Amino acid sequence: MRHNKIGRRLGRTPSHRVHMMRNMVTSFLEHEKVTTTVTRAKELRRDVERVITMAKTDDLHSRRQVLKVVHDRKIVAKLFETIAPRYQERPGGYTRIIRLNPRVGDNAPMSIIELVEEEFTPKQKLATPKAEVAKPVVAEEPVVEEVIAEEVVEETTDEVAEDKAAD
Repeated sequence: MRHNKIGRRLGRTPSHRVHMMRNMVTSFLEHEKVTTTVTRAKELRRDVERVITMAKTDDLHSRRQVLKVVHDRKIVAKLFETIAPRYQERPGGYTRIIRLNPRVGDNAPMSIIELVEEEFTPKQKLATPKAEVAKPVVAEEPVVEEVIAEEVVEETTDEVAEDKAAD
């Protein structure tokens, strides 16, 4: 019986399954996108999300933990320097699975697993507090600049004539 056993067996021995998933995690982090079967993509999602969450705390211990799964130091450096900082504010859900047409040879359900963009998503919009959403829009009063009128003194023709004569 498989009571309380976590994970899919994928038709492999335990050691083969572990090595396959480690290789898939390494390939996924290298290319940021992998085409595979749906069941493998769902298993890969678990491991990738754990690795990215560990990489968000950039210390020696988390690097060593990630190196247990990803055996390429260049990809670990890429994970800690470029991928993890993108998702620093995101609490989880770093990947997306998109279903494709079945595979031609054996009709297996195929999918693409890829990293999500760090843009604003509709779920985050729903998670905002209602007080912020329900704020009424208040139009500000336009700023009126005060114009200081200069006093214009009209010169009479006699004064203009005297000024010209004095010149």
